[in-house]
Amino acid sequence: MPIPAHISQYLDSQHIPYRAFTHSRAYTAQGIAQAQHLSGKKLAKVVVVVRDDKDMIMAVVPASHRVDLERLGQVLNTNRIRLATEEEFKDVFPECELGAMPPLGNLYHLDVWIDESLRSNPAISFNAGTHAEIIQMFFNDFEQLVHPQTASFGVLLH
Repeated sequence: MPIPAHISQYLDSQHIPYRAFTHSRAYTAQGIAQAQHLSGKKLAKVVVVVRDDKDMIMAVVPASHRVDLERLGQVLNTNRIRLATEEEFKDVFPECELGAMPPLGNLYHLDVWIDESLRSNPAISFNAGTHAEIIQMFFNDFEQLVHPQTASFGVLLH
């Protein structure tokens, strides 16, 4: 399955250089990192969270990490934060395979919060809307495109 046209057309219209890579189907961020021979620190995964029982946001951490909801809640100044269910977010990303959404919140009218550890890499790789493609671009271009908020809320998986 190719990258959804909505995503590639958006990136092309913004004149952001990127590369797309196809890999064997993988349904976890760690599986994708393995399929692409990437360090889990260099592949970003999107976790959709609900703030104050109403606003969905994208929390982006390295594949080797999980979102610390308590820490993210402190950053967002709320104690009402939880993971969104697939049922809640499936219609927000209609052209994407469930769970394969890219961290392009501006395409989906969602705020993006990115763990500061991802800033240490010159490039960022992430799902391209399918479970068989990733997009890679320079981190500076990603920042210019998405304007994410940055904080420390990722915790290394065991």
